[in-house]
Amino acid sequence: MVNISIQIAPKHKPGLLLKNPVMTASGTFGYGTEYHHLFDIQQLGAIVCKGTTLKPKEGNPQPRIAETPGGILNSIGLQNIGVKALIKEKASLWTEWSVPVIVNIGGDSIDDYARIAHELDGVAGVSALEVNISCPNIKAGGIEFGTNPQSAAEVTSAVKQATSLPLLVKLTPNTDDITKIAVAVAEAGADTLTVINTLRGIAIDTTHRRPLLGNIIGGLSGPAIKPVALYMVYEVAGAVDIPIIGCGGISSAADAIEFIMAGASAVQVGTANLTSPRTPLEVLEGIKAFMQKEGIKSLSEIIGVGRK
Repeated sequence: MVNISIQIAPKHKPGLLLKNPVMTASGTFGYGTEYHHLFDIQQLGAIVCKGTTLKPKEGNPQPRIAETPGGILNSIGLQNIGVKALIKEKASLWTEWSVPVIVNIGGDSIDDYARIAHELDGVAGVSALEVNISCPNIKAGGIEFGTNPQSAAEVTSAVKQATSLPLLVKLTPNTDDITKIAVAVAEAGADTLTVINTLRGIAIDTTHRRPLLGNIIGGLSGPAIKPVALYMVYEVAGAVDIPIIGCGGISSAADAIEFIMAGASAVQVGTANLTSPRTPLEVLEGIKAFMQKEGIKSLSEIIGVGRK
């Protein structure tokens, strides 16, 4: 028997204990309710629901998805039902689940983030918050909050003051030095870091001779970004002393184990869910099989061993 439980947000009391390190990434697993008929989602470590904003959002104009070699470009634009509807329609269902549900939140201003966090504080069925700082800061001309240490820290601090829930912050790779952002966010009170969100990219429709996506710019995800994500986890793990959740191109247990050995305490499966919804469960089973084969009794034995 192997011990694959992991304590996320250990500096937060009581923190968040996951029975295993495999989570789903925001925006790729809906609210979890869309997948429960395909496999037993209660076996997962945690579910991160799609990005939630203060008010409902229709999202970006079509087309929103473009396939690329080894991945996809998406420009969904945080289409969602809004925080009040989430509390009313989704959280009541989550209270009956054994798997923790983490709500990913986004906003156009620091006040937006704080208000969403306040709305979700103490809501039954919500186990933690994941702050998406890849959102455009409207007051700063549309620059992502997460590209600047000061703005990233300000968002983190505002959310921390507005909620008693464990706080995960999802870092953007679209910055000159992700470690500076990681340190600023950790010092501002983040309990855990999710590394990374999508990389910016575009595609051109050669027939119509214009950008393929309706919003022009999209976020690249999938296997193509795995080496970048793995590198950033490795770098961030050497810069902070809070847990890291690895995310970016994970589609197998072997991928997940690489992230764990690079310093991640847990992983999120994202784009792979869109092609094979059972991938998170297969990743989980593969991690357990690897540990049993290698005689590893506890997940903690291999977290960061690739850094030595």
